[in-house]
This record gives sequence, structure tokens and C-alpha cells, in this order.
Amino acid sequence: MKFALGSLGQQAEPSLTVAAVARQLGVAPSTLRTWDRRYGLGPSEHQDGTNRRYSAHDLARLLIMRRLVVLGVPPAQAAQQALNSPADATTDVPSLLNTAIPEKTHSEEESQKAIVDILVRAARVFDQELLETILRRELAAGGVVRTWNDLLIPLLTEVGATWEKSGAGIEVEHLLSEIVKRVLAEPLNNLKAPLNARPVLLACVGEENHSLAIRALAAALAESQIESQFLGARTPQVALNEVIRRVAPPAIFLWAQLSENADLTFIHDIPAVRPTPRIIIGGPGWNGTSCERAIYAADLASARSEISRAVGL
Repeated sequence: MKFALGSLGQQAEPSLTVAAVARQLGVAPSTLRTWDRRYGLGPSEHQDGTNRRYSAHDLARLLIMRRLVVLGVPPAQAAQQALNSPADATTDVPSLLNTAIPEKTHSEEESQKAIVDILVRAARVFDQELLETILRRELAAGGVVRTWNDLLIPLLTEVGATWEKSGAGIEVEHLLSEIVKRVLAEPLNNLKAPLNARPVLLACVGEENHSLAIRALAAALAESQIESQFLGARTPQVALNEVIRRVAPPAIFLWAQLSENADLTFIHDIPAVRPTPRIIIGGPGWNGTSCERAIYAADLASARSEISRAVGL
């Protein structure tokens, strides 16, 4: 199965079988037969002595149908829009989003839930382009903190819960994690003139492998024109201390998702440097931890706020 559905219309060859189209779209052959029987979205090419086969235009129309269904459009309406598409129909995501994303006439909570549902469905059919386009659109409209809190946390929670409950869908979680990392990296790549002379330091302590939240923090800081350095998952004390000695960051943020990784030794053993950095801890693992040398940030917004104060903003 191809994971990036956005290029199907360009890559697919004409005269495809039902099985080939089903693989490319990520649907069952029976679904294609249902769409043919119920809505007339079937193969248009026919040769004597052979089964009907799908042309490039047929495939483009089916991709429109598939994406509109994922976006929550009723199948009959999605089929009608696909059938009305011209031979050179575009399957690009932005044009479909303009008609399919929920209108803001609903409450904010309803709109957010609808978008999360769309993202979950897109992840389950591996539509990478759809996921990335929606996330970029939401980041541009609401910023990193809002997108993280309102969309990404519910999305990641639902996908993770499905895997834990059924044991299926680990590939969805991995694909989604990589897409989120890639999209969150874009604000960092676009940071040209940071306001802080020395970057703040971000690290996952202990054996902590969960790093998406700290990547979100780096992106949120970049939105505020604050440069950061991220040491990655499972940062050992020796690596943390060496960077602190060399860089003397104005702020140090230590993330622990799990309580077993929230070891106060990582705070107490930080070397003394001048000027003294503000130490901030975050993540569920640190919840309830009391430490005179560190400030606990309960969420992404408060972490950014503490770091902003540390760099003098």
C-alpha cells in the first residue's frame, strides 16, 4: 500500500484492475464494487474478453470520493462531487478542505471534535498529505499551543488508546508520530532571527522516549522567536551537564512523561554556571514533584511563558 495518497493521480498508470486500485486507495475491493453499484463510480475502460479496468480519471475520481468520505462528507454527496469532476480534476487537499472542513457556525468544541475525527480517519487510511495539510492549516490559524492542546493531544490519545485496547494499529501510531514531528519542525526551520543570544536547552531525562511534547514546545518557542536546542530522547546526565557548561543556557527544560524518569538527581547534579539558568520541569512524570531549584510547568503554555521570562521577554 502506498502511504502518500496525494500523488496517486500522478503516479498511477491507466488500465488498473480492481485489486490494484483497492491497494492504492487503501480500501477493500468490495468497497469499490459497492461504490460502482450504488453511485456509478466504476471502471470506464473495457476490452473484449477482459474485466473492466480503471483509467487515470477513474482513479482520480475515486481518490476524491475517498478523501471526501474521510473528511466526513456523506457518501452519496461525496460520490456526486466525484462524478461531476472534470477529466483533469484536481485531487489536491486544499481544494477539498475548502468545502469539507466544518464551518465555524458550530461551537468551538464541536469544530475541534470534528477535525480530530477527520485526523483520526486520515491516519487510519495512511493519508499523509491530508494529515499534513490539515495540521499546517490549523497551525497557521491557531498557533502551536492551541493546535497541540485542542487537536494533537486528543488525536494522539485516541490513536494510542486504540492500539492499547485492541493491539492493532501500531503502524498508525508510528506514521502519525513521524508526521507530527515533521510538521512541528517547520517553525524551527523558519526561525531566522531569534531574540535570545543563547539557545534554551530542552531534554528528555532518564530513559524517557516520549518526545513529541518537547518538540511541540520547541515549535511554540520558535513561534515566539526563541531559539532552543533539543538533546533528544533518553538524554544522560553527562550529556546534559556538558552542554550546560559549554552553552550556559538561560533556561533548561526537563521533560518526563513517566514517573520513573522524573529523577531529582537530574536537577541537583546540574553544574553551576553564570548566569544561573532557570530550571523548568514538565510532563506527567513530574506531577506533584517539589524542588526548590526547579519550576513545574503544568502545560505547554506555562512552559513557554516561564522560558520567555528566563530569556527576558
